[in-house]
Parts: sequence; structure tokens; C-alpha cells
Amino acid sequence: MARRAVIGAVLTGAVLVSGGMAATTPTALADPTSFFTYGGSLVGAPGSVLKTRVLSNSSVNAKVVQIVYRTTDALKRPTYNTTTVLVPRSGADSNKVVSYQSFYDSLDPADGPSRFFANVPGGMSQAVEADKQAIDPLLDKGYTVIVSDIEGRTADFAAGPEYGMATLDSIRAAVSTPVTGLRKDARIGLLGYSGGAIGTVWAAALAPGYAPDVNRRLTGAAAGGILVNPARNLRYVNGSLVWAGVIPMAVIGVGRSYEVDLMPYLSPYGKQIVNKLRYVHISEVLAQYPGLTWQQLALPQYADPNKVKPLMESVAKINLGAAGTPTAPLYFGQGANGTLEGSNNAIPGVGPGDGVMVAGDVRTLARQYCTQGNRAVKYVQYDALSHVPTMVAWLPTAIDWIADRTAGRPAPTNCGQIAPGNPLIPRF
Repeated sequence: MARRAVIGAVLTGAVLVSGGMAATTPTALADPTSFFTYGGSLVGAPGSVLKTRVLSNSSVNAKVVQIVYRTTDALKRPTYNTTTVLVPRSGADSNKVVSYQSFYDSLDPADGPSRFFANVPGGMSQAVEADKQAIDPLLDKGYTVIVSDIEGRTADFAAGPEYGMATLDSIRAAVSTPVTGLRKDARIGLLGYSGGAIGTVWAAALAPGYAPDVNRRLTGAAAGGILVNPARNLRYVNGSLVWAGVIPMAVIGVGRSYEVDLMPYLSPYGKQIVNKLRYVHISEVLAQYPGLTWQQLALPQYADPNKVKPLMESVAKINLGAAGTPTAPLYFGQGANGTLEGSNNAIPGVGPGDGVMVAGDVRTLARQYCTQGNRAVKYVQYDALSHVPTMVAWLPTAIDWIADRTAGRPAPTNCGQIAPGNPLIPRF
């Protein structure tokens, strides 16, 4: 935890560069973690409220409503999750709502934003403190902000479809809980960067089929630093100075999400690393494994990860290019100078990225959405910026974009001007 706190603080500084509904009176948290466990029936529809509470001692300047709700996991089974609804203490507008997806990026369920807002000791509070650079301005503008534990109750890192369903069902739960004060027909924007962009774009893509009731109310989705084709991202960070530790995190997250045992494919060193990192936050791997490669993690016969069929099949399931097309307006921001964060921008078949996300994949996704009927797509590329600085540049414009959609102004588009990108083939 000591190293986590130190690294997390550095990252935060860089960003600144049982069944039924419980009582909804302010709750004293004698055992603040018991709320996050639910042992009752999950027979209700996705988004059904299982229990709720209003917190009296949260550190955020808002009324804090926490909801345990029914949702769906990566394997499409009923499960439950937690979301937090932040209602401005003054000036709240019941028709101004943003679902904000946090970039807490963790394999530890204790790092979920719900713990942070409940003042639960431990966890990765630094990430959510950084998220507040988006949350606080929204609260100041009168928005109610929904922040769910998008990775689910078992921290299924990088499982995009699960992120999306958890996000959509958290919106359903929030608008159906009277104490939040939200109208059932409230118009809602989606916002998220990096890990939060996974939840944001997957929610927008799944909404027409999985949650048409929510889709009808979406004003738009603003996302930056976007994970599109995970197989290519793993190739991009392979051997990098800062982001290489994401490789074992992804192995763990994919295996956990889709119940795939990847240990038989790993070398003794790979097994050692994976066992060590099973419950870490991303701050504990960034720059901690410089030069780490898949080939070091795998047995020699699996040096080509495309030969690990369970891995590639699972990675294909989290490729946004194979998901549906959002119907809501979209605003994408993507950095393209990963050399600033220790990644090679000259890998054949990958091209420039921000250090961890691949710009060509994001352009291709934006162009795909345009050609598949969503002409309200705006793509902005920051050629001089890497992953962290891109958030600083993108966030104020994203909040303004959300405000314009809330106000009903026409969404801008540059569908005809987005440069070609990479083919969205799910191969390493």
C-alpha cells in the first residue's frame, strides 16, 4: 500500500497537469463495506434496485446516494453491482445528468469508486481524486453525476461488455430511485477517459440493443484515450518502459472475466508475475516492469500469443470494432505521441498512439461508426500529446460538448475528414 500511495499521488499530480429497498435516511457507516455485499435473489430485470442508502459523511460536496443493483457480467449471467449518485447540494437540475465512468483501472474490488465515496479506508482513492477533476465541475454546473463500479464486483479489468452493461444498468437504477430526485425521462450524457472510456463507449454501443430505454435518453457520449482492439494494444505496449505492466494485468483480467485459465501457457516467470499482480491497481505496475514482453511471460511454444486460442477468443470479445454502432452523438479525443511515455510509435501495423492506446484504431472506429449510420461523430487527435496530458487537454472540451448536448444544440461532426486508421483485426 505504501508504494501504491506514492505512485498514485504522482499520477494524480500528472493528471492535474437484503432484497428490497432499504431505508434512505442518512447512514452512519459502522461497517461501511457490508453494503456492497448482496445475498438475495437476482431474478429482477437488469437495473433493478436491490438496496440503497444515503451517506452522511462522504468527502464529496454533494448528497451521496449509493445503490446496489442487478446487472449482467461478462458471461451474460445475472449479478449485482454498486453505483454512487452524486446530487449537487444546491442548484440540481433533475434533467441534467451525466454518467461518469471512472478510470480506476484495478484488479482489486476494493478500489471501486463506491468505496471512495463511502470513505472506506484503503483502496485506490488517488484515482478517484483525479476523477474529481471531471466530477467537481459537473456538480458545480448543476449536473447529477452517476459513478458506478464499472469493473463489477470482482474487478473484471478490461472486460468492455461488462463495463458497458454495468454502466447502463446503473443509469436505470439511478433514475428509478426516488431519493436521487431524477426524472424517469431525464436526458443523460456519458463521459469517461482511458479505463472510463471503455465503459463509456461500450455503454453507447450496447445501449440500442441491451438498454433501448436508456438509449432513448442519451444525449451523447464523450470519450478519450480509447481502447478499441486490445490485441493490438498489447502488441503496442510490449516491451515499453511505462505501460508494459498492463500486459499481465490484461492476462489476469481476461482470464477472470471469461473464466479462462491462461496459466498453462505461461512461463515460470510469467506465473510468478501473474500471481503477484492478481489484486493490484494500475499504479502498481506503471514503470515497474520496464521492457516486459509477452515472450518473457509465455512458454517458448506460445511466444506468438496468437497461438493461445483462449486468450485470442476472449480478447476478440472485447474488441469494440465488433460491437454495435451507437446511435447517440459521439466525441472522441485521442493522443498520438506515446514516445513521451516510453512506447515505440513505429511498430509496423500499429502506428502512433499515446503510449497505451492506438490512435489508428480509434480513427478506424470513428470512421466505422460514421459509415454505419451515426453521422454525429467528432474525432480530435492530439498529435503532440501522450496519454496523461491528452486528458488534461481533452476534458474541458468534453465537458463543454456534454453541456451543448444537454442544451439540445446540434452535435458537430467531422465524419468526412477523419484520416484512415488500422484494420480492426483481433490479432496480436
